[in-house]
Amino acid sequence: MAIILNLETATTNCSVSLARDGELVAIREHDDRNYSHAEKLHVFIDEVVQEAGFTYDMLNAIAVSKGPGSYTGLRIGVSAAKGLCFVLDIPLVSVATLKSMAHQVSLASDDIIVPMLDARRMEVYSCVFDHLYGEIRETRAEVVNGESFGDFLKESGHVHLVGSGAEKCRQVLDDARFLFNTSLIPSAREMALLSYQKYSDGQFVDVAYFEPYYLKDFIVQKKGK
Repeated sequence: MAIILNLETATTNCSVSLARDGELVAIREHDDRNYSHAEKLHVFIDEVVQEAGFTYDMLNAIAVSKGPGSYTGLRIGVSAAKGLCFVLDIPLVSVATLKSMAHQVSLASDDIIVPMLDARRMEVYSCVFDHLYGEIRETRAEVVNGESFGDFLKESGHVHLVGSGAEKCRQVLDDARFLFNTSLIPSAREMALLSYQKYSDGQFVDVAYFEPYYLKDFIVQKKGK
């Protein structure tokens, strides 16, 4: 049996879940535009552990959303995860933020999903997955325009553009095969199964050296222009 605590802090949603063998047992989350992670994260951790009837020494691993996302939010989540791993002497699992977002949507066999987070101006962080949530294009920071994601229309029935960055796409993409869900946000709910799969496969990250995925190189290049 694997009991895993999942932390999602990559965006405005402060989300914590506890899962047993990939099945959700308890969850607490609060989406606050002002970012409430510093105040609520550890409170939520205590609450889900208590609600599940577990104790901290029963945890087998900590999973954290690795980004991309908010610099401050990711730092808070990763710091909390590392601290728990050190104290409890248990492994750390990282889950790609955009992949867990993709798992919130059920897809037809010929659909493609593009979870995306708002960056700045007309920029987004995005990744592309097939209907089985296999990655078919890596995570990128990119500027959206009228040509964005058009190539994927040739390969699919519908292209689902989901997340905070999808609003920017709605403004410039008018093909009816694009489907938009701008309200979808990352949650620790979907992390439950993904973190269990990684735990079962022994896919752990180094607690001492693990860093969130900021896509810093893209930001630095933009500032240099």
